[in-house]
Amino acid sequence: MTIAPHTALIGFDALKSFISVARDEYEACTPEEPPSCFALLLGTVVDGVAAVTAVQFATNVRATDPTAVEEFARSIAPCFGGAYRNPRRGFWCSSRDLLRIHREADRDGVEILGSIHLHPDWHRIGPPEERGLRISEQPTPMDRYMSANTRYPVNMICYLESGPQGVSAALAAWGPPPEGETAAPCPRLDLRFATS
Repeated sequence: MTIAPHTALIGFDALKSFISVARDEYEACTPEEPPSCFALLLGTVVDGVAAVTAVQFATNVRATDPTAVEEFARSIAPCFGGAYRNPRRGFWCSSRDLLRIHREADRDGVEILGSIHLHPDWHRIGPPEERGLRISEQPTPMDRYMSANTRYPVNMICYLESGPQGVSAALAAWGPPPEGETAAPCPRLDLRFATS
């Protein structure tokens, strides 16, 4: 993929499958057990439009894979805060699942475009010491770090928030920061929803 997309297009069915799981995670979480919901986006990029045709969930081995455990202990927690010592904070995709999804994508003539993950209104439901950090559909410093390292062209953030009318969702799509500039902001992509 040589041209970075300027637009992300996702179908309602694919989005619904993610939001359903994200909502269950959100409703079951506690201040000690943050919700963890992550999936890979499959599709194609044509004329600058990244069309997401499927969402594939994967296993989080963040707390069990020795490489992941070491990376979070050595680099992530010291750089992004002690909250990342909690094994439910952050995602590390199982290499077995990643290989399976790559093979399925090849078979179906699509590719892995990036990922989608959940941000809860942690400033409201998280532990008291973390409520000063405002979370939204915007990338966190950790999101920018992961995006800079994976270089996937599309990373979506689904933000869930509780209010008087119940739980609402906001969705945004982001590209990786310019190569070599991990502190630079992620460019926001136009987001469209396929109606067919």
